[in-house]
Amino acid sequence: MKKLANLLETKQVSSQEIVEHYLGEITRQEPMLNAFITVDQEGALTQAQAADQRRAENRPLSPWDGIPIAIKDNISTRGLNTTCASRFLANYRPLFDATVVRYLKDAGLPILGKTNLDEFAMGSSTEYSAYGVTCNPHDRSRVSGGSSGGSAAAVAAGEIPWSLGSDTGGSIRQPASFCGVVGLKPTYGWVSRYGLVALAPSLDQIGPLATSVEDTAILFSLLAGADPKDASSAAAQTFEVPAWDERCIKGLKIGVPEEFFGKGLHPEVEQAVRRGLRALEEQGAVLVPISLSTNEYAIDTYLTLVTAEASSSLARYDGVRYGERVGAQDSNTMFAKSRAAGFGPEVKRRIILGTYVLSASHYEAYYEQAQRVRTLIRQDVLEAFRHVDVIITPTTPTAAFRIGAKQSPLEMYLSDLFTAMANLSGIPALSVPCGKDSKGLPLGMQIMGKHFSEALLFRVGHFVEKTVGIRGCCR
Repeated sequence: MKKLANLLETKQVSSQEIVEHYLGEITRQEPMLNAFITVDQEGALTQAQAADQRRAENRPLSPWDGIPIAIKDNISTRGLNTTCASRFLANYRPLFDATVVRYLKDAGLPILGKTNLDEFAMGSSTEYSAYGVTCNPHDRSRVSGGSSGGSAAAVAAGEIPWSLGSDTGGSIRQPASFCGVVGLKPTYGWVSRYGLVALAPSLDQIGPLATSVEDTAILFSLLAGADPKDASSAAAQTFEVPAWDERCIKGLKIGVPEEFFGKGLHPEVEQAVRRGLRALEEQGAVLVPISLSTNEYAIDTYLTLVTAEASSSLARYDGVRYGERVGAQDSNTMFAKSRAAGFGPEVKRRIILGTYVLSASHYEAYYEQAQRVRTLIRQDVLEAFRHVDVIITPTTPTAAFRIGAKQSPLEMYLSDLFTAMANLSGIPALSVPCGKDSKGLPLGMQIMGKHFSEALLFRVGHFVEKTVGIRGCCR
């Protein structure tokens, strides 16, 4: 990104030319990829021209003024459709920008469009989108991951230099791993959720995706900070991109949890992650075997909480306040018909499950128990960080799977096996490419840290990227 910024600063290229290039890539690749739901060609070119005018007058809004970005389509954009990949919101055009979108506009980044996702961010493959599946740029017969599959695929394919996604149980990191790009789930509360269409508010977090660790860190620096409009916003300082000093690796204590390297992990994924661990060890890091035994309960706990919160969050979509209305003789029938017509099968499934666990007869047995286990998981993670500086695991058990391969919902939910723990405990987690398998598919390493330790994660990720990583573009 610094190269693009330098070209803009020295006026060797204009923002309009950059935007036109990426719009050309979108036009060329979208029939095969389907990473975008909405492309705002007119708006992006207008914003680019404004950026060029500012630079001509030597008053750029930031070093990145004029470099375009794409936004996941569950993040509110004023005057630009925000569909959440659902028929229910097909024509919803917000009257306000999410806080992160306002930050990006304040920095001068033209918005090229809105990227595809699993409907209301409920899924791990982008197969649950009402607008069709997003294909993996490395192999179009395979999924791009989810729910931020469109954001990851667009970056990997070179349709956009960077993008925003959201992560509730792995929805940034898993598609980043599948597509061979870098993705960060920040510390809960360091990035405002104002304007993010809620799935599970106690777990959701907006984060950046890019082709390199440095670019991901730059984008994160534009997003981080406290926001009075978000009640869960932490009183955190803004973030500055760290110096890339490899001396921080020497003496670094890296926790390697045995539970993440057992049954269900593909051998090629394990080999790639262990190769990265060896490279860190050779640089002077200390590998510390640890146990995170509560991860056995992470998926069950996550699914209980996410369905309960989703049931509550989606209650507003009734055909009156939001969404398309189906006419009926009475309000209850209208609600039922509107939801039946507007929601896809996965959304309906999660609403039903969430309503069940929140019901009076099951609340204590399921929801309250899940909250107790969540506390144990958080304590387990915090205890581990008393002994180590970072924890490294595979991001996903396998490389990207084929479209249609996972017919069972439970099988799909297990895609978040290694990522849900970070959301349940609120810690930051970074996925970095660490190689490819025998089929040429990208593989990812997950680096987790203490709350607000993103700078350290970026430094470790930068070293991994230099030694064993790949640049996940398919251009």
